Amino acid sequence: MAQRSTFRRKGRATIIDVGRVAGVSDATVSRALNRPETVSQTTRERIHAAIAETGYVPNPLAKAMVSGRTHTVGALVPTLDHAIFSKFLHALETELSAQSYNLVVAVTEGDNTLELEKAKKLLSMGVEGLIVSGLSHNGELLELAERAAVSLVATSYYEPGASLPTIGYDNEVAAKLALAHLTGLGHRNIAVIHGPVSSNDRTQSRLKGLHDAGNDIDLHFIQTSLDYRGGGEALLQWDRSMTAILCLSDVLAMGALFKLQADGIQVPHDVSLMGFDNMDPSEFLTPPLTSLKLPIEDMGKATAKAVCDHLQSGEPIASIELHTQLAVRDSTAPVGK
Repeated sequence: MAQRSTFRRKGRATIIDVGRVAGVSDATVSRALNRPETVSQTTRERIHAAIAETGYVPNPLAKAMVSGRTHTVGALVPTLDHAIFSKFLHALETELSAQSYNLVVAVTEGDNTLELEKAKKLLSMGVEGLIVSGLSHNGELLELAERAAVSLVATSYYEPGASLPTIGYDNEVAAKLALAHLTGLGHRNIAVIHGPVSSNDRTQSRLKGLHDAGNDIDLHFIQTSLDYRGGGEALLQWDRSMTAILCLSDVLAMGALFKLQADGIQVPHDVSLMGFDNMDPSEFLTPPLTSLKLPIEDMGKATAKAVCDHLQSGEPIASIELHTQLAVRDSTAPVGK
């Protein structure tokens, strides 16, 4: 029969309790946990047995006070409602955890003032790095991070000359790649459905790319809310002379597809429809949605690795460009097909 523990204590066990059970000082317990090479094997075994008996769990805050390290990284994202951010955070957290770092997430709702307040809270928790989306931020955020000696990294964007290191993709190039697919099918009169522009520099860059590439093409820009309803409502400004619809988000493309189908308009027979993001459901729609595949998971992994390398070596974080790809499916077809 297994020996029952003789340790009894109300509340959480402390390092002092471990020392009493092991018959050593709390300082010796601390050394065994943080610098085990300084404690004999016999003493370490007694301490580990005492930890098991007391159920002691090291306090990360106390450890951080001693070491000056929290091994925690903060991420500020606009929303958790869209799968693109959830997928990014999953890859980010997985890679951080593999390198013994923790992730704390705050939602900004795309509001720079709210982002600043959330950043202050994360910094007060002792995060050692801050990850943000895009390059449009309150100037005070950059100053705040600099005063706290915490590195900022911008994601979903690649601009090597920016004031922050950027890890992501060139949104202008991505938009041009999407447009080239449609023009390659003969489309010259195209509706472009996009979300709000004022607070989203990724959308601004995509629109700039389309403007630059569309000199001999009729592009009709329709701004709407970044949700399924917005994709459907944007079609109120679409007419059948526009043979293709390019949505700068799969969420908008899905909303547009549902509305087109409800109105008896066939995709791609009557109009080609293309998305942007390549969300997981896109390939299972009817018809499967042609979309631009963004390297979201790779971006999460690359960001985590860059931040961890920086925190361990002190070397500056370098910008990293990741590339987009077309996912061509049945929702786009040549004009007249």
